[in-house]
Parts: sequence; C-alpha cells; structure tokens
Amino acid sequence: MNILIIGATSGIGKALYTHYISRGDKVAIMGRRKEILNELYSTNPSETVPLPVDISDCAAFNGAFSQAIASLKQLDLAILCAGIGDLNPRLEISQELAVLSTNVTGWTNAIDTLYRYFETQGKGHVVSITSVGGLQPTPLAPSYSASKAFQINYTKSLQAKAKRSGLCITEIRPGLVDTRMAKGEGLFWVMPVEKVTKQIVNAIEKKKTLCVVTRRWRLLNFLLKHFI
Repeated sequence: MNILIIGATSGIGKALYTHYISRGDKVAIMGRRKEILNELYSTNPSETVPLPVDISDCAAFNGAFSQAIASLKQLDLAILCAGIGDLNPRLEISQELAVLSTNVTGWTNAIDTLYRYFETQGKGHVVSITSVGGLQPTPLAPSYSASKAFQINYTKSLQAKAKRSGLCITEIRPGLVDTRMAKGEGLFWVMPVEKVTKQIVNAIEKKKTLCVVTRRWRLLNFLLKHFI
C-alpha cells in the first residue's frame, strides 16, 4: 500500500509509521520536526518520503501534499493525526489561537484535501484521529477540547458525505495515551502507545466507522455521550 501519515514525528503517528514500514508499505510522512523525519527516513530510505511541514500553514501543506502524490503516484490510505494541545488555565490567547490554527484551520484544510483527492481518484481510505477529550469540555485546555469536538463532528459530516462517493472514512477516538499530548497531574487510564497502535491498525484493516481506544475508554466514551 501507499500510505500518507500526517503527524508522524511522535506518538501515535510515529508508531503507525513503524508498523506500516515494517510490513513493506511505502509511506510518506509529514511533521513539523525535520530532524525526526530525516531520522525515520534514514532507517528505510527506499520506502519513506519525508515531508517537513506544519499543517497550520495551509499553503505549505498543499505543496507538501502535491510532493507526496508526485512521489507515491497514488495513495491508498491517509492517516491524519497531526495536532497540538497544552494546558492553558490562564487562557493565554496566543496559545489558544495556535491550537485552533492547527487543530481546526490546518486540520480542516488537510482532511478536505484528502477527501477531494480520494473522491477524484474514486477510491481511498481516510483515517481521522480525534480524541475522547472532544466529548467533555475542560477548563484547563478549552481550545483543545473544543477543537477535538469540532474534529469529531466534522469527521461525522464527511462520513455522511462519503456514503455517496464510496470512500471509507474511519474515526479513531483515543483516550489518554502515553505520548507528549498527555499532560497534567493525576492522569488516569493512560494507555501505552504500542497497545493503542495495535487496536488502531485493526480498526483500519476492518474499515470501521468509529473505534474508541482502548476498551476502558469505550466505557467512558459511552458515559460521556449519553449521561453527561
């Protein structure tokens, strides 16, 4: 398969790259940290296409996407897991706007670009990695929880649209995962990246509409959705 992973320099995205490259897929990887992309590229240069880009810069992303298509010729699977989020109890406005610029504006440009590409191609699979955090507002990180709520609803809208085009769109909704995004005191149910990655890969292979990872977070997801 030819695969694009947007947000491949850490956490879930990096783990997914390791999985897919290990089985012989050709993978284009995007991320802000050029040195990490180059490090990943050096481990398997024949099957890796490194594309340093910050998705909050829509023009830069569009250019990088064009490079990915030029290198891979076509895409079969695109995984969008780029995003940022920090605790911001003092509501520093620059921090709030930076999160929205990446998680809403840049994210929307990226997922719409993927959707239009696969629609034109006539086939393809888009994977949107959101967060259980989008179901429950938090005073410690308002822009993060709000942006994830946006992503959840936007993904659902694209899934409804995709029914008429034959495309597959999978939403992966993780709880707390042991990555740089898990911040704060007294965190609970923090899941290891390896376990989460296996469940994500399984959901992608089965072309599920929604997969909440891991199982214990499915319970919390249900409670948040129906009782809070």
